[in-house]
Amino acid sequence: MVGGAAGVAAERSVESLVASVRRLRAEIGKRVVGQDHVVDEILMALVAGGHALLVGVPGLAKTLMIKSLADAMQLEFRRIQFTPDLVPSDITGTEILEETGGGQRAFRFVRGPVFANIVLADEINRAPPRTQAALLEAMQEHSVTAAGQTMRLPEPFFVLATQNPIEQEGTYPLPEAQLDRFLFDIRVGYPTEADEVSILRATTGARGAAIEAVFTADDALALQRAVRAVPCSELLLQYAARVVRASRPQESAVRLVQQYVRWGAGPRAGQALILGAKASALLAGRAAVSPADIQRVAMPVLRHRILPNFAADADGVSAAPIIEALLSHVAVPTSAA
Repeated sequence: MVGGAAGVAAERSVESLVASVRRLRAEIGKRVVGQDHVVDEILMALVAGGHALLVGVPGLAKTLMIKSLADAMQLEFRRIQFTPDLVPSDITGTEILEETGGGQRAFRFVRGPVFANIVLADEINRAPPRTQAALLEAMQEHSVTAAGQTMRLPEPFFVLATQNPIEQEGTYPLPEAQLDRFLFDIRVGYPTEADEVSILRATTGARGAAIEAVFTADDALALQRAVRAVPCSELLLQYAARVVRASRPQESAVRLVQQYVRWGAGPRAGQALILGAKASALLAGRAAVSPADIQRVAMPVLRHRILPNFAADADGVSAAPIIEALLSHVAVPTSAA
């Protein structure tokens, strides 16, 4: 805890920032009906400073959620529609030859759509690996190297990608190295019957209220700093490490892992567990990370980092029951519970 008047001011600042996130959620709710857990996980990724992959069939408002988020934030937004003929320069930018005032010619770099605060990579698996790789440096280093120069991207910088899990014809599965750069893999499911009726009512009548911008770049950066300042005990760091290590078949005692996992999660998964848990605690108004926060984010953190083997495919076993088995097997520290 921060002492004195400065500490009180800091706490009030964090409280006001969390309140602004609640207003942000309310603005998104003007357009998006239901999907509360999806919106919560997007906001957790945002305040943790990570990228998110939204996986769901068409028509579940994945793109609308991201566009609504951008509209409610005073941040620069760009949408990239991934297609098989998209090339890396369509994302990062390209050099053009132009004539200067003195009659000479010179190359000038024109920045691509990746130079924005929020980048929507729509249907990211429709572009070939060479084009997908154009995002790797941007996602990891927050920079772009082109025309012999390394250029910093604006901060904060988020990549929010969408993917259709059903239609696989003409798609290119994301390589594991790129999947690992996403903090969360968020699954978007069908709405409930009541939510679906509300969707029909809202989208077939008069246009709804406009979204108001209630969040700024400074707010996002301040929240990212606040998330990293949330305390996490040594016991919970060990707990997160044990959960990740138990996902590796070479050293796991979990039967489902031994039977169905080809490769387990790497160290970046542990980092994502702790950052996601800190974001969960902060947005819930808690002063420190609890085991429930780690368990809350385990599914979106691990589901794209645990690679099932051929036996899992044959038996119809996905990463979800494996992660549930992990959480059931690894003991929660009693003094941290």
